[in-house]
Amino acid sequence: MSVTSIDKDFDNLTFTLIADFDAPVERVWRLWSDPRRLERWWGPPTYPATVEAYDLTPGGEVAYFMTGPEGDRHHGWWRVISVDPPASLELVDGFADEHGEPDESLPTTTMRVRLTEHDGGTRMEMHSVFETHEQMAKLVEMGMAEGIRLSVGQMDALLAA
Repeated sequence: MSVTSIDKDFDNLTFTLIADFDAPVERVWRLWSDPRRLERWWGPPTYPATVEAYDLTPGGEVAYFMTGPEGDRHHGWWRVISVDPPASLELVDGFADEHGEPDESLPTTTMRVRLTEHDGGTRMEMHSVFETHEQMAKLVEMGMAEGIRLSVGQMDALLAA
């Protein structure tokens, strides 16, 4: 398993996942920058993602849905803030309704992804910032930690292929 740590810091309203991969930074970056590769790991194994729109440029948006085991769909979106291939990405991550429109009743996070060379491979840091303690608690309660751990855990097999 590539995930080496998950830190939920309620005092600073942050959630940080660190994962180490036995692959160069450029290969790990492709799992973010190619929508077909992103679909293969974004979402837990039983909730695979389908990317509907993909513009990974500053100001661009990504729209997707995850399909559950019963055929249920869970929509999400990203609003891209900055991109510095292959080193970093910053975006606002949110939930959407069944029409793909942002669901204002659920929290958003600002997520920063940083890829760096580490021990002959790549270290990926995913750092999410919440606006309020309530928002963070809600997403943690919804299973954010386990979901992202399972999602990122799928990246190893893709990098080995």
